Amino acid sequence: MDERFVSSSEEDAFGSVMFGAVDNPVIHRLAANWKRRATVKRDDTDLLDLFDPALPDYPEEIVPFADHPTYTALPPEQRSAILTWAMITLNRNTEYSETHVVNPAFGLILRGEFPGLWGEALEVSLMQAMVDEQYHILMHRMASDVTRARRGEQYQEKQLPLPYVSVTHRELTERAVERWQRSLLTLAFSTTTELSIGAYLELVAKADGVQPMNVTLSRLHRHDEVCHGSISGELLKVLYPQLTDEQQRFLLDALCRALRAYSANDYRAWEAIMRFVGVEGGADMLQDCRSAGRTALLRDYSGLHQVLAELDVLDRIEFDWSSVKVSGRLPYVL
Repeated sequence: MDERFVSSSEEDAFGSVMFGAVDNPVIHRLAANWKRRATVKRDDTDLLDLFDPALPDYPEEIVPFADHPTYTALPPEQRSAILTWAMITLNRNTEYSETHVVNPAFGLILRGEFPGLWGEALEVSLMQAMVDEQYHILMHRMASDVTRARRGEQYQEKQLPLPYVSVTHRELTERAVERWQRSLLTLAFSTTTELSIGAYLELVAKADGVQPMNVTLSRLHRHDEVCHGSISGELLKVLYPQLTDEQQRFLLDALCRALRAYSANDYRAWEAIMRFVGVEGGADMLQDCRSAGRTALLRDYSGLHQVLAELDVLDRIEFDWSSVKVSGRLPYVL
C-alpha cells in the first residue's frame, strides 16, 4: 500500500505532513465567506410555506418523454403524479448521494487519506461543506414529507430503486482491491457530483410554473453547490500531480466512470414510476426514448470539463463530451 495513503498514526489527526499545506486563494475565500453565503446561515422564508398544490412539482420540459404520444395522451392526474414522483426521486437521490458519497469523501480528506490535502483553511472549508450537505439532506427530506402530506401518502421514496450513480459507486468500490483505490473512487464520484449537481438543480431552479417550494429548494441548494464545486475542483488539481502514474490512471478512469454514471438518465427510476402511476404502454414509451438516444439530461458539465482541461488530461478521459452540455459558462468554478 502506498504510504502516502495511510493516515497519521494518531487516529484523530487531520492531514498529512508529506507535503506543504494547501494554500489556495479560492478555498481561503470560501472558508472566510461561509457565514455570509451558506444557506444554513440564512434566514429565508420557510420553504415549507411555499407549497402550492395547483402547480406541478417538477418541470415537465426536462422529462425525457415529455413529447411522447403516450405521455401527452395521459389524463392530467396521471401526468401530475409522474411529475410528483420525479421530484420525490430527485430529493431521494440527493439525500442518498450526499450521505453515501459526498460527505464520506470530505471525511476521508479530513482524516488525512490523500497526500497533500491538508491545511487550516482547507479543513475549515470542508467542515463547513459537510454542515451544508447535512442541511441539504434535511431540506430535501422535509420537502418530500410536505409533498406526501399534501399529495397523498402513496409517494414513498423507499419504493424507488437506489440512484444509479450511487449503485455504480458502490459496485466499483466493492470490487476495488486496494484501500487507495476505494478512496480515489469515492473522491472521483464526489468530485463529479459536486461539479455537476448544480446544473441539474438549475433545471428546476429556473423552471417557470413549477412548485415554488421545489424551485426555491433547488435554488438554495444550487447556491451552496457553486462553492462546493469550486472546493472539489481545486482539491483535484492539487492532488492529481502528487499521485503515482498508476494512481493517476486509476483516478482518471474513476472520473470517467463517475461522469458516465452521473450523466445517465436513470430509466430504472422511470420504469418504477410508470408502474406506480399505472401508465399503460409506459414500458414501450421508455424503450422508445432509449432507442432515440435520450440517455442523458441536458446538464452543464463545464466545471468538470474545465478542471480536467487545466490538468491537461482531457485526452485521457474516454468520454463523449458531445453527449452532454459543455457551455463554457463555468458556473461552478470560481
